[in-house]
Amino acid sequence: MAGGYQAQGLPFLPGNTFRDPTKTAYHRSQTLGFKNGYIRSRLPTVGIGRDPITANQLSQAELDELANKRPTLTYGQAKQAPPVDFVPGHVAYDKKVLRFDAYFYETVPLSQIEHYRIRHVVLYYFLEDDSMLVIEPRVMNAGMAQGKFIKRQRHPKNDRGDHYHWKDLNVGIDIVLYGKTMHIVSCDKFTQEFLASEGIELNPTEKVPPDPYTEHRREPDHTCLTPSDFDKLKQFLTNDRKVLRFFSVWDDTDNMFGEIHPVVIHFYLSDDSVEVREVHERNDGRDPFPVLIKRQHLPKLIKPPKEGFPLCAIEISDPEVVEWYSPKDFAVGKHVTILGRKFLLHDCDEFTHNYYCDNFGISFQPVDVSKKEQETIKQKLPPYNGFGLIEDTVQNCLSLIPQPPKKDIIKMLENDHKVLRYAAVLDTLSSTDKDRRFIISFFLCDDSISIYEAQIRNSGIIGGKFLERTRIPKPGSSIDNPSYYGPSDFTIGSVVEVYGNRFILTDADEYVMNYLKKHKDEFPAAVLNSFQNHFKLPPPEIQELVREPSTETGKQLDTDDIETLVILLREQLKRHHYVNNFCLREAFLHRDKGATGFLDKEDFLSICNHYNFPINHDIVAKLISLSSDEANRINYENFTKAFTY
Repeated sequence: MAGGYQAQGLPFLPGNTFRDPTKTAYHRSQTLGFKNGYIRSRLPTVGIGRDPITANQLSQAELDELANKRPTLTYGQAKQAPPVDFVPGHVAYDKKVLRFDAYFYETVPLSQIEHYRIRHVVLYYFLEDDSMLVIEPRVMNAGMAQGKFIKRQRHPKNDRGDHYHWKDLNVGIDIVLYGKTMHIVSCDKFTQEFLASEGIELNPTEKVPPDPYTEHRREPDHTCLTPSDFDKLKQFLTNDRKVLRFFSVWDDTDNMFGEIHPVVIHFYLSDDSVEVREVHERNDGRDPFPVLIKRQHLPKLIKPPKEGFPLCAIEISDPEVVEWYSPKDFAVGKHVTILGRKFLLHDCDEFTHNYYCDNFGISFQPVDVSKKEQETIKQKLPPYNGFGLIEDTVQNCLSLIPQPPKKDIIKMLENDHKVLRYAAVLDTLSSTDKDRRFIISFFLCDDSISIYEAQIRNSGIIGGKFLERTRIPKPGSSIDNPSYYGPSDFTIGSVVEVYGNRFILTDADEYVMNYLKKHKDEFPAAVLNSFQNHFKLPPPEIQELVREPSTETGKQLDTDDIETLVILLREQLKRHHYVNNFCLREAFLHRDKGATGFLDKEDFLSICNHYNFPINHDIVAKLISLSSDEANRINYENFTKAFTY
């Protein structure tokens, strides 16, 4: 017992052995090793837990070597011959195959012509692993699956499980493989030499018996018909590769879900056969089978069957056919019935046209079979439901599973990070809102607009984001078909209405001006002129007056220089961000019923006071005095010029 010892003279029974309580190691020594790539076992040198083994540890080979040793005092120790190199069987017989030709009988129970057939096979025996492979050579038009008959494997030869060995194979014997009794008739040269080298005498070579059905097929058919005088070989040699081509349509609209199929009919002059090929168009919804009727001889008239004979079981052969289709049966503009389908021939190619002109004296004219354009039914979209964007509602109607609206990817890539920024104020009469300043950002990538309100100290209004980035429809556009603001709608002094809030544009950054100049062909001329007038610098002396206004400088101005006063007034309006010029211009035109360009001084002053126009300014007072006439009327055109910036 491992880890214990037995008392002397006591039987080896439970209770007669004692365990060593101080022992803790119970390791077993390794008895498996490798030598020259092969597994070999060896005897253990120590016991469990490295206990000594009292038994003899020498192997049988070592004991035999010691028994054969003799005293070597005279001649010395004999030298042993080197061992022969070991070669495994799968290496020695690698790629060495025995080939035998054989055949077997196959019973044909359901045929009146043949009762059995002979099938030729080739049997391969692989020497490396004693496996066998059976191949049946392929024969043209055999009508059966041929090739690998039995896959490579070891085959049992009896009920005891013994497998076939190459010693069991010979010419002229029968072997049974999976119930098939195969008779070996011959072998190749390598097989003969191998078996002869192993001392096996081969039997004489035999022949494969002929197959009765194959021999019957080789006999000519017995016929009692008088052969025709028509020379088919001459017809083939004369008309080979000559084909009549007709363009036709097959109208199948009488059937449910039927339609008009365009087809091409080929008539081969070499053997008077007909082929019908269907013309497929892209996304026509039909299976891509080009041949509608394969090339064959088509009967035109057949003999009527006997009364009561089912037509579905009739097999049309030459005796049943009265007349076959010929070139004279085809003509452009006529219908041809082929296998129950009615085809309208509407055109032909140039060779066919010349063939009928030379042989029949007929000239064909094409027939128009084009489809009539059907009235397109406009899809009416339901009214906008107010959820999401109008594009989302449209996408819900276009597909069963709603898809996100498609975006103009090219426009987004070309105009990415391109933003037009404008300064704006509210068009309002409220004293609280008239000082508020806004920045309108127009994103060219998707025509969206965001509005930011600048923070003004002590105004009582919290600045920041006024409008989230979105597309804004123009006022007056319908809900179902909205028209959104674009860059051409933004000019200096124009009004932009955003969800009930009217913004007047007062300024823009230089990037807007540069972008309009670079893409001037895409915008109206009025838009570019508006920004050019706004960014146009006044003369140096006017800039000096605007930059350092003084009473003395104002007195030095020529009182008759109206253009200079208009430029000075325009620059002052820019500096003070007075932008109600659009409303003032409308008010002037509305009060001037006769469109004379003059207004009474009282009407002019009342309109200016209504819109908080600074009439007490020195430049405005001087311009009023120069624009007045003898009837105390004011020419408001000089003021509208100052409003245009």
